[in-house]
Parts: sequence; structure tokens; C-alpha cells
Amino acid sequence: MRDHSDSIKQNNWIILMPSGRREQLPQGTSLLDAARQMGVEIESICGGKLTCGKCKVKIETGQFAKHGITSAVSHVTPPTEKEQALLQRMRSEDFRLACQCFVEGDVLAFVPEEARAHKQIIRKSATERVIDVEPAVRKVYVEVEKPALGEHRGDWGRLRDALVSDWQLDHLTIDWMLLRRLQPILRRGDWGVTVTVWQDREVIDVQPGFVEGLYGLAVDIGSTTIAGHLCDLRTGEVVATESMMNPQITYGEDLMSRVSFAMTDAQGLDKMHKAVLKALNTLTGRAVAAAGLKISDIVDVVLVGNTTMTHILLGVNPQELGGAPFALATRDGLNIKARELGMRIHSGAYVFVMPSEAGHVGGDNVAALIAEAPHNQDEQVLLVDVGTNAELVLGNRERLFSASSPTGPAFEGAQIAYGMRAAPGAIERVRIDPETKAAIFKVIGEERWSHEWGAAEFEKPAYLASGICGSGIIEAIAEMFLCGILASDGRFTELQHPRLIVDGRRKKYILATGVETATGEPIFVTQDDVRAIQLAKAALYAGAKLLMRQAKIEQVDRIVLAGAFGSYIDTKYAMVLGLIPNCDLKNVYAVGNAAGDGARIALIDATKRDQAQYLAEWVTYIETAVDPNFQDEFVGAIAIPHATDSFPELKDILPLSAGMNVGEARANGSGRSRRRTRRKNRR
Repeated sequence: MRDHSDSIKQNNWIILMPSGRREQLPQGTSLLDAARQMGVEIESICGGKLTCGKCKVKIETGQFAKHGITSAVSHVTPPTEKEQALLQRMRSEDFRLACQCFVEGDVLAFVPEEARAHKQIIRKSATERVIDVEPAVRKVYVEVEKPALGEHRGDWGRLRDALVSDWQLDHLTIDWMLLRRLQPILRRGDWGVTVTVWQDREVIDVQPGFVEGLYGLAVDIGSTTIAGHLCDLRTGEVVATESMMNPQITYGEDLMSRVSFAMTDAQGLDKMHKAVLKALNTLTGRAVAAAGLKISDIVDVVLVGNTTMTHILLGVNPQELGGAPFALATRDGLNIKARELGMRIHSGAYVFVMPSEAGHVGGDNVAALIAEAPHNQDEQVLLVDVGTNAELVLGNRERLFSASSPTGPAFEGAQIAYGMRAAPGAIERVRIDPETKAAIFKVIGEERWSHEWGAAEFEKPAYLASGICGSGIIEAIAEMFLCGILASDGRFTELQHPRLIVDGRRKKYILATGVETATGEPIFVTQDDVRAIQLAKAALYAGAKLLMRQAKIEQVDRIVLAGAFGSYIDTKYAMVLGLIPNCDLKNVYAVGNAAGDGARIALIDATKRDQAQYLAEWVTYIETAVDPNFQDEFVGAIAIPHATDSFPELKDILPLSAGMNVGEARANGSGRSRRRTRRKNRR
């Protein structure tokens, strides 16, 4: 291995995606060493000897305004002949090996899933739901008249007549690519064939003899993750579920960053479009392999996503979504041939793209409406899909209002000093003792709390703490507030404690000590972390308050948390933080990936596609970006839980009254009794 010690001259930014970790490290550092220093574990068995090929990374090129850097392949040392030969043998010529990449400039590198030592936990499974089985595609068996001299209908004409006679399927057309193969298929089946019909309008497949099996794919294309459910269209059963990270995250963690990348990089749209299509085809391949099927067995697809994701998928530049009036290319649902879109499934299959509501409320929100059906309820329901861009719907059968709030990626670990996505080792649960101020926590991949970890080999945790994921940072900040470490305005109090470290002019809290972490260094919650979460939660809360103002209500009856992240938020801590408005906690619950479930419902019951179009047009969209009341609501919502709004549901939990800081609470004697009550309730 070459000695690069002489090249160490200055520090360069190294950003590793999809973890989002970034750090300035000396020029000449290998990407593998950089990853280890940053707490990103990359597979490496051979220790840099160029034999295992496990430590693959992709050096991204272009200007990344979100990160303030320009990355290029020339910003790392060129590959040796030995590295090139190994990559060629692995058919991975587009990648580099992290152990052989020595930094010579700012670099943004993507670590593919197969190279990550700790795979991300993507929580987007299907939930149990009652669904009417009425798919858009069906199979029928017919026996076709043989050709005869003087009879000139043609093979397609005779097949069409048989479908009318036996199944009353009139006015059918045939996929032209299928027409090219029709004649040999009919003869191979001795004129008895199984016909696949889409929407009773088009014949998309003909198979010789009697053939069973009908499968479709429902996919939720999220900003961070992509989840797909492979379903049996005859029974509605989910036969396989696969999920993966959205590779577009390399080009920006939030939607506006991707819009900006499409606008500022000449190849930006094409890069993101190809990346998501490749991911869709990879996910499809995994799903059919898991179910023991072929990709040609998939004859129908439903895709949902936010408006930016949908535009990029369709190859439409999303630049108009980047500023007022936030114009969509189209709000309508679309039926597109899969082959035209670039999806590798049955050649004649269609892809249904769910309609959108408005510029920043897309088909994923419409799918959530299909799944949760607030339009069929009498009570006032607030549906919140928490993500990098939160979508909210409020209402009942009389009226529905929707809005989007730019929460950003803080809830998913980005913009947090020790933030990470939901992978093994991520702190996801936190409790802080109100007397000692010491924290205990749980990490993903380990069932026990940190105080239960022992020194004996059998007592050691499966994973030490590597960072903090979204649910962990919410609980950490809420607990810090409940214990008097943070004031209502989000600033650290004057409390003096060994867990509180002064960093310059700011404090930070030791959440995990060095002996509890994978790196041996403490994990902190900083003032900037608190501020990032405050801004994110204030945007979401302000959006909810605007909808309540439109609906002319002071209280919601039920709050439904949707999305992978929303499913793992403790509802009590969400309310303590001020993420959601006051509501009976018994009526606040998570429903999992409602968008994915809505896509699955529309796949299995095609009548829901017309309902989706109706709902997309019926919902009244509130544009938070230009609403004159948004700023006032936002400012009030920055406080924990809120500057003025009361939370009667938390009266036995909060250490202070709404709008009162810790010092004031202690001055009027309420602090001690509230803390006593809180300790009792938390046990």
C-alpha cells in the first residue's frame, strides 16, 4: 500500500451517505479510515489488502449546495491496476474501494447497502387490513376457433370474439408487443389460452393452456426509503415485502435540496431519475426472488410518493415546485406502460401513479387517506405523516383540509451532531433520572436498557451506541426538558452537573458515556441539536394549528401518526415536545406506513383509484408558505411544548405551566410537586 503521509496538508470535507455523517479530516486520509473515525462501519474483511472487495463506495460528482461542497472523482487518488482488476472481476467498475481512496479534496461518497456493516432498519411493513379484492387485472381462459380458408378475421379477431362470447369482454384492444407474439402462442396452446386483461380494456398477455397466478406490486417511494409489497391479486395476500434506502438521498436529504440539485446540475434530474428507477428494479427483483416468482409475473403496479419524488420518477423537472405558486406538472393519476417508464416487469403491464393534492401534498398523502379514511368519520381526525416533509390532513366526512410542513431531515437523524438513521447501534429510547440527571437508553438491535449491560461476556450488548436516531433525539430532548436540564425556550438552564459540559459558550449534555459507545467517545446532545428539533417540530405544529383554524375547532378528537418514523415515536413524548396538539393520549396512535398500505389497497381494489382521484380534488389544500398566520403559529410552537397553548393531557407530566420557564415554576412552588408526580407516573 502506498504511503500518503507526505500529502497530508490540509483538511477536507468528507461526507458519507446515506448516513449523512460529515467531518473535516486531513488530506491523505483513506475513506475507510475516515468512515471508522466518523462511526460509519463499512465492511472490510481483508484489512486493505485488496482481496475481499467488500468496502465499495461510489464517489459522487457535482456541486452539492446542501453541503456546500463540490465532489469529484479526482478528489481521491486514482485506482491502481490491482484495484481496477478486482472491481472488474466484481463487475463494479462504477465503484471504488474505500481502503484505496485517499482524500485529495472535498468528497461526497455513497456507501451501497451491501458494503454497510450495519444495515439500516427500514420500518415499512404492511399492516393487517380488510380489503375488497377487485384488481385492475384478471385472467380468463378461452378456446379460440381455428383459422380456415375463406375466413379473414385474423387470429386476434377470433380471440377477441371468443372473449366477447365467453366473458362478455367487448371493445378490447391488444398490446402491440403482444400482437407480435400472438400467433405462435395460440398454436402452442392448441387454441386454448389464458388471457390477461387490464381494466377490461386491453389484453396485455396471452399464455398457452390454462395458467393460474396473478401478481402485482405496490410501492411507496419515500424521500428516505422505498418500500414495496408484492401481492397475490387473486387473494390480496402479501407474498413478499422489500424495502431499501432511496439512493437519491445522495443528492439531498430533503425535498428542496433535490429540487435545487435538479435546477443547478445540468445532469441532476437525469441522475436522480436513473437512481430511483434502478432502485425500483432492484427492489422488484428482490421481491420476486423472495416469493419464488419471475419479474414477468408482475402484471400491475401502483406507485405513490410525494410530488417531488413523483416528478423525478417521471423524468419531469421539479423546479416549479421550488417556489410559488408551486405548480405541479399534473395532479391527475396516471396509467403508464411499465416498459415506457423503465420498470422491468411484464412487458405489457401498466403502472398506476397515484394522483396528488397540491404542490407539496402528493400521492403518498392521498394513499394515506385511502388507508385511514378520515372522510368516512364523524369525529375530527388529524392524520400526520412525519418525514423530511410532513403532510397533514384534518377533518371528517363533512370537510377535509391538508397542508405540508417543511420539517426537514432532523427527525431522521440529520442535522444532529451525533445523528444517524435507524440502524443497529442507534439510540432510539431515552430516560433521564430527574434526581441524578443520568441517562439510560436503548439502542436498535439490543433489547436491554444500557444500565443492564454488564461486563461479563454474556452480559455485553449486541451493539454499543453509535449515534442517535429520530425517535431517540425526540425522547432525549423531552426528557431533558422534564428534568430541568432544558428550559421551555430550549436553552440549557443554569444547572451545574458533571453530565453538562461547557463547549465554548454553549452547554451540551452527555447522553452516552465513552464506555457505552462504539467509538469510546461520549455521545452528546448539543444546543444546536435542540434548536434543529425545535424548528422541525414548530413547523409541523404550526401546520396543524393552521388546519384547526380553517376547520374552526379548538381540539382534535383523534391523532393518527403515519409513516415509518411516526410509528416509532412515543406519543407521550411527541406531545411533551410539542410536536402534536393536545388530545386524549388514548386517541393518539401510530398506524405504520399508511401510504404503503393505501398503495396496496389501490392495487388490490382498483375502484379505490377512482376514489383517490376524487379525494385529491375534494380536499382543501392550505398553503402554509403564504398563510399570513403561519409565522405567528411557528414562533409560538418553538417553545417546549408551546409558548401559549395548554396541554391538559400532560398536567401530571409537565414540570411547568405552558409559557412558564423552569425558574418561574420553582419560584411559585410548582416545580417540586410536579416532579414528584412525574416520577410516580413514569414508574
